[in-house]
Amino acid sequence: MARPITLFTGQWADLPFEEVARLAGEWGYDGLEIACWGDHIDVARWDDAEYVQSRRTILERHGLGVWTISQHLVGQAVCDDPIDQRHRDIVPDRVWGDGDPEGVRQRAAAELIDTARFAAALGVDTVNGFSGSSIWKYVAMFPPATDEMIDAGYRDFADRWNPILDVFDEVGVRFALEVHPSEIAYDYWTAQRTLEAIGHRPSFGFNFDPSHFVWQQLDSVAFVLDFADRIFHVHCKESVTHLDGRNGVLGSHLPWSHPRRGWTFVSTGHGAVPWEPLFRALNAIGYDGPTSVEWEDAGMDRLVGAPEALAFVRDLAAITPPHASFDAAFSQSR
Repeated sequence: MARPITLFTGQWADLPFEEVARLAGEWGYDGLEIACWGDHIDVARWDDAEYVQSRRTILERHGLGVWTISQHLVGQAVCDDPIDQRHRDIVPDRVWGDGDPEGVRQRAAAELIDTARFAAALGVDTVNGFSGSSIWKYVAMFPPATDEMIDAGYRDFADRWNPILDVFDEVGVRFALEVHPSEIAYDYWTAQRTLEAIGHRPSFGFNFDPSHFVWQQLDSVAFVLDFADRIFHVHCKESVTHLDGRNGVLGSHLPWSHPRRGWTFVSTGHGAVPWEPLFRALNAIGYDGPTSVEWEDAGMDRLVGAPEALAFVRDLAAITPPHASFDAAFSQSR
């Protein structure tokens, strides 16, 4: 079960796409998971065949493939409430417009629709991303949020995402939501409720990133097994916790890698993700899509971390199902 190992370009979008492709090709990656920001992909040009082909040409020049593109930043603005300076800092000018919150949400939804069209034009069948959430602000449950308020949040998600998913269906592309803090699905039970909110649409699943499971003390293997038919994509990213009685899981408004943070992201191979059981679980569910290195580590140079992570994941890729069960050799039948 050979799964391609890709590099997610989201944390590299300050570099030209050509340069990121060159680095990934020299390191030996199989391909890129291309972010739709920086100069990597402009989804507004989905109907410009020459531009779409230019992305393929760059990849081919460096011996790379593409199986997935990602629209995390704009996706965050589809459902978020409030819309504020944080969104101004991450969305394109054409999505921000005059900054009117509902206008931003609607333009973000239109951008997601163009992302589906770009993916189809590029020959890619999966878009990863975020959804945003109008109810993440209630996560601490004080002042108390009523059941009706939470229910309204899931209806808002469904109302905004069903029309987007209609276009995904039309063009034959799936959307993989990364289960992540600040999204409508951020843990096991909210992932289940999110699927229920949109009637378990076949085109909607998850980009599985176990780094977010470590600090929440969730069972990442159980998630893979229980949501087997919804694991559309996998991020190889890690985190570690430092819960010493003073540091807490909410991060204390401290920057990444600050010694007083209760958890932080680290480069793949340096954290607490149970990778071997996870890869065995991915084998068990028949997952054959990419394993994409998402490099995030405030304490390591990315030019060191990215090739090192590739070597780590290559070793894990050796955990593949055998052609025959080990106990088949015991059989006396001929």
